Amino acid sequence: MDYSTMTPAQARALIREEKITGQTSGMCAGYAQANLVILPKDLACDFLLFTQRNPKSCPVLEVSDVGSRQLHYIAKDVDIARDIPKYRIYRKGELAGEYTNVEEFWQDDFVSFLIGCSFSFESGLLDVGVPVRQIEEHCNVPMFKTNIPCTPAGIFKGNMVVSMRPMPYDQVVKAVLVTGEMPRVHGAPIHIGDPSVIGISDIHKPDFGDDVTIKEGEVPVFWPCGVTPQNVVMNVKPEIVITHSPGHMLITDIKNVELKY
Repeated sequence: MDYSTMTPAQARALIREEKITGQTSGMCAGYAQANLVILPKDLACDFLLFTQRNPKSCPVLEVSDVGSRQLHYIAKDVDIARDIPKYRIYRKGELAGEYTNVEEFWQDDFVSFLIGCSFSFESGLLDVGVPVRQIEEHCNVPMFKTNIPCTPAGIFKGNMVVSMRPMPYDQVVKAVLVTGEMPRVHGAPIHIGDPSVIGISDIHKPDFGDDVTIKEGEVPVFWPCGVTPQNVVMNVKPEIVITHSPGHMLITDIKNVELKY
């Protein structure tokens, strides 16, 4: 089945029925995807401030009403507790499990944050001939913890997580220009080249996602990543936080082109 040509509503329906449980890179080409952070209301103000102070890694697309599993702007007919292929639950900073829906864990005081995802700009890269290796290799994008500090807010503090896409040197300028037009899904790269500069010791051992082939003559290019909140949650250790599993996004009804403006 070619998931790239599906509408977002079709894809979300299959995800809700648990017929799709894998990573979403390349699905519903042309439509934006979103990272997810769900936390109790008493943490929401600090987290919103954290996202505002760190817009490259945490560009907010929408915030839900308290207790609501619905959205108003980026997707209609959506159930936040069921429409992501795989979720993670953290308790006191520790990963407690991964689930294909989180209905049984839902609390009336939950607030959902939908954060822009770099999967959204990948169709733009492909349109101008820039390779997207994890799509070619049918796997998840590699993601790494870095030594780049985020600006703290309240209890939230920690370092940025980045996603990596290798490409030929002569494609880097195009990649910067294409992604730089889309700041609401992380924008331009944060680093190009030597991974050790940003604290990555082994480019073939990602902290999240999958290792991908880096061909001779290619350079690794790194973008801020919406998995950053999960790294921060591990440091903060709140009672409960629910997130997407890295690479398993909410597919929205918003066209990527709309995020340029």
